[in-house]
Amino acid sequence: MDRLCTPWRYDYVSGERKEDGCVFCNRLVCDERAHYVLHRDAAWFLILNLYPYNSGHLLLVLNRHAARLCECTPAELADMARLLKVMEDALEEAFRPDGVNCGYNGGASAGAGIPGHLHVHMLPRWNGDTNFMSTVGETRVMPQTLDQVWERLKPVVDRLVAAGPGA
Repeated sequence: MDRLCTPWRYDYVSGERKEDGCVFCNRLVCDERAHYVLHRDAAWFLILNLYPYNSGHLLLVLNRHAARLCECTPAELADMARLLKVMEDALEEAFRPDGVNCGYNGGASAGAGIPGHLHVHMLPRWNGDTNFMSTVGETRVMPQTLDQVWERLKPVVDRLVAAGPGA
C-alpha cells in the first residue's frame, strides 16, 4: 500500500494556529519569499494559499480589514479587478488549467474562514482533478510543494504586473 504524507496540512486539519493575530495582517510586512507573497500593491497583496485545494491556489487579500466587497472603495474594487486578471493570466501561463474557480465568502455564515479580512480565492482546475482520493479518502494529492508553486508563479506575476492592463 502506498502512503501519502502531507505534514504541512496538520495545523490546518487539527485546528492549531501557529501565530497570534490576523494571519493576513501579519503578512502586510513580512519576508515575502518565506510567506509565499507573490505581489504587493497599494490596496491588495497576492499570496499562495497555505492550505491549497490545488497547486496554484491563490489568494488576493485586501491590505485592511473589511468583511465584504460592499466595504471596498471604488479604487480598491478597480484594483481588485485588475489583479484578478493578473492572477488568471498567471495561472493560465504557468499551469495551463482547463478552467479556474474564483470567489470569496462574505462573512462567517457564508463560510469565510477569516471573516473580517476580505480575500478572494482563485485556483486552477483540470478535467478529472477530483478523483477517489478526494471523494472517498477525503485527501487531496498535491503534485507540487508551495515552494515549487511560488518559484513557478513569481516571475510570471512580476512580468504581468509590470506589463500593465491589457497586456
